[in-house]
Amino acid sequence: MTLSTKKCEISLPLKQTYFHAGMAAHGSIYFKLLDDAAYFACQTEIEDYFIVTTNFNINLLRPLTKGTITAIGEVDFMTLNLFTASARLYDEKGRLCATGQGQFMKSKLQLDKIDTAKPIATH
Repeated sequence: MTLSTKKCEISLPLKQTYFHAGMAAHGSIYFKLLDDAAYFACQTEIEDYFIVTTNFNINLLRPLTKGTITAIGEVDFMTLNLFTASARLYDEKGRLCATGQGQFMKSKLQLDKIDTAKPIATH
């Protein structure tokens, strides 16, 4: 993962364990990379609170079957508590394979209160 102001790039080598029965990456892999790239692009602008995804839409354009895939996320819009970001997913040949756009908001969890040694409770 590479972070810069309002931008995030994540690369992942594909493994067959990520494939569905049709021998291509499952949609959950597309979602994970697109959501993370958009999320962390937003988080580069927030120093006080953990953010959460409130909505995420994906457009699947091409199957992913081999090589290293790369998602690039960029912030589109920001207010004090609400953020939108877009992400694009590319195959190893640089072909666009999926796009996504998400909405994120600040949670009540302060970043300086997160103990990274313990999992965050979700209930």
